[in-house]
Amino acid sequence: MNQIQELHKQAMDLAEAAFTAKLRGDLKQANQVSRQAFDKESQAAALIANELDAEPTRSVLHRSAATLAIECGELQAAERLIAIALSGNPPQEIAQELKDLFIKINLRPYLERHGLTFDEEKLRNLIVDKQGI
Repeated sequence: MNQIQELHKQAMDLAEAAFTAKLRGDLKQANQVSRQAFDKESQAAALIANELDAEPTRSVLHRSAATLAIECGELQAAERLIAIALSGNPPQEIAQELKDLFIKINLRPYLERHGLTFDEEKLRNLIVDKQGI
């Protein structure tokens, strides 16, 4: 198994362990393990960042690392990872997911800069209603 695959596997194992710790209510452990997962996935993404022809692996690793960065509160790192992924040739579906992540981390600050309030509960209800849940 090459280094990228090994780092990714370790990151996903750690992410699963973090999820389990969160379910148990051990938020300190969940945060520590999430950070380790983010570090491993970021390393894997960095190793393939310049290989623009390595799609969809390249963009998937960056999307995964960005998602873990968001979980860790590393929003600038998430933005950077998203930008790197989009600077290549990600498949349309993955590109859309990356753009959605970007909006997720930037919508509230954008609205607040323009003097608009953001009601997460109303948004959640709107999404639930739209999905028919």
